[in-house]
Amino acid sequence: MKPKELNIIYMGTPAFAVEPLKVLINEGYKINAVVTSTDKPAGRGCKLKFSDVKNFALENNIPVLQPTNLKDSDFINQLKATKPDLFIVVAFRMLPEEVWKIPKYGTFNLHASLLPDYRGAAPINHAIINGERKTGVTTFFIDKEIDTGNILLQEECPIEDNDNAGSLHDKLMIKGSNLIIKTIQAISDGTVKTVSQNEIIKSEIKLAPKLNKDFCKIDFNLPCLRVQNFIRGLSPYPAAWCKLNEIADNMKILRSNYQIEKHDYNIGKIISDNKNHIKIAASDGFIILEELQIAGKKRMTTREFLNGYHFTDNASCS
Repeated sequence: MKPKELNIIYMGTPAFAVEPLKVLINEGYKINAVVTSTDKPAGRGCKLKFSDVKNFALENNIPVLQPTNLKDSDFINQLKATKPDLFIVVAFRMLPEEVWKIPKYGTFNLHASLLPDYRGAAPINHAIINGERKTGVTTFFIDKEIDTGNILLQEECPIEDNDNAGSLHDKLMIKGSNLIIKTIQAISDGTVKTVSQNEIIKSEIKLAPKLNKDFCKIDFNLPCLRVQNFIRGLSPYPAAWCKLNEIADNMKILRSNYQIEKHDYNIGKIISDNKNHIKIAASDGFIILEELQIAGKKRMTTREFLNGYHFTDNASCS
């Protein structure tokens, strides 16, 4: 069967999943339906918010399915009724076996890492946090465990010194979109050769578990480079943070630099001229703040922040 004759159902929720869907539509692929998360209340008025994928699907007149239970018989019957050849999954929930086994050619997932490393919910963040120099995207057939299926195709992507989670997200989104097209073509013409992840694993693999607030707290006892990578890996969202002791508030650090230098300051000590610069003592030098955000305030450059706030000599972060 020719690639563009395949009946495809696309499953995804966040912005990362929109670009591949857009490319599929622009390339003329048949998307019979989109499966995405249910609408969720957001904001002060708790108005229902659509997922990014749903918004795009509605704009392009693609039918949208939003099951609360992926094992629901009505939902499964809806999927089967479309006579799907292929399911494509990008940043969606774990699928039950009775769903991913439906299509003629199977169900494949796009993951933002070079599997088997960085299995999990936050591969982009953890790759930067761990100081990796490269990452990539992988397509693989879904099986019973999360991110463990046989690999279809992979493409590498360098991680530059100035990359953060946001910029790397955008790079991988584009590479992933192109890889999906290549994967569909390989599946449809029968040239695809899968590789078991077990054949690749030579040592303990690195994982990418879901992020939470406690994880995102900065430890200034670490060397500067590790703190810098931590900040980059969590910027712009959910953002690395510390407790600004002087005003008993949380401060997110969104952009920073670092300076290796011996010093006698206590870890977390804030040094500032209260005009242009702020730096925080780490174990082997200083983290230099370039952009930050105090709880309830907009993000600001260091200079903008210091226009309205001055530190005392006892200021510190913990």
